[in-house]
Amino acid sequence: MTINEAQETVDQWINTTGIRYFNELTNTAILMEEVGEVARIMARKYGEQSFKKSDEEVNLADEMADVMFVLICLANQTGINLTDAFEKNLEKKSIRDADRHKNNEKLK
Repeated sequence: MTINEAQETVDQWINTTGIRYFNELTNTAILMEEVGEVARIMARKYGEQSFKKSDEEVNLADEMADVMFVLICLANQTGINLTDAFEKNLEKKSIRDADRHKNNEKLK
């Protein structure tokens, strides 16, 4: 599935199963909540924190997909084509960081 197809699929789902989009502020809050869930798993799986019994069934891939879903909702609501935005962002990074990381002693 392309990013554009994902945007179309989410829009179709929202307008049928989801009835309508939550407003942008609500979706921003939901996005922060979902990112927090990813952070919680990362801190426990790769960091120093440990899982509680209630956390043992977490699914990192599913939580990342939740983040993508809400981000796509916000893009759809605000008229952002994520394919275009991502391509422009990658071009910006490629120009800006052309030598930056190669010359970073910390990365060697």
